[in-house]
Amino acid sequence: MKKIIAVTTLSMACAGAFAQITVDGVKDALYNGGNVQQNPTGFGDSNQGLVGAANGSELDIANAEFGASNLFLFFGGNLESNFNKIDIFIDVDGAANGQNVMRNDNPDVDFNQLNRMAGLTFDTGFAPDYWFRVSGGGTDLFANWAQLLTAGGGAGGYLGQGTYGSNGALSGGTNPSSVGVTINNSNVGGVTGTDATNAASVTTGIEWAIPLSLIGNPTWGQGIRISAFINSGGGDFVSNQVLGSLPAGTGNLGDPANVNFSNQAGNQYFVVPEPATMMALGLGLAGIAARRRRKS
Repeated sequence: MKKIIAVTTLSMACAGAFAQITVDGVKDALYNGGNVQQNPTGFGDSNQGLVGAANGSELDIANAEFGASNLFLFFGGNLESNFNKIDIFIDVDGAANGQNVMRNDNPDVDFNQLNRMAGLTFDTGFAPDYWFRVSGGGTDLFANWAQLLTAGGGAGGYLGQGTYGSNGALSGGTNPSSVGVTINNSNVGGVTGTDATNAASVTTGIEWAIPLSLIGNPTWGQGIRISAFINSGGGDFVSNQVLGSLPAGTGNLGDPANVNFSNQAGNQYFVVPEPATMMALGLGLAGIAARRRRKS
């Protein structure tokens, strides 16, 4: 009986590591914590309230959880349906590999817009190994991905197109591991053009399921790092909607080739799982071990 109690408690402590999340653009209760936006949007405050359309772009809050076989990402907010992009960079190994400064010889993806960002510099200690992007226009959304190898080259390409508010399914591209993504643009709250106070309240936005096998099979406890921002339709103008957030009061950043996040205060990336979650798990496991010692 003692062994059953211990296993049950451990399962509860590790719930975030085995999340079962529905990819529909609506924030599931299983998402924990979150990195919150500090800046009013410089790319327009959407007020349409439609799942399939938005007249502004904002990133209010970022959440991430591990499932048994997927990394789930949720970005509360809106992505204007004029082919604005959300660019997501994932560092799975703590900058041991990857590109702290974006190269110009990565895969030719999305009309070579990935290489258009050559020169983009991340925070010290952040060197992404993978890149994912989604944009939308009309009734469809379009997704891309690439490896960011230390020496350039690597795999990448068009993942396919999907539907707003769908189950994340993509078609018409080369999707090596069944990546899923969708957008629900119905948010009319959160940050505005003048205020970011309510950013953490947003529960609809952009949601991904990224197979762990596609990004090197990272484990929940190793602390992968993620940086994301809104980019223009041409991939040549970065907004101030960045997570991890830029310092409060920061305006749009402009040409990604000239952006250097190491010149900004704080980290323009967030860690999954958050350090507080790992600390709570450690304390929980320590408590379980202590109880078992006392009862043995």
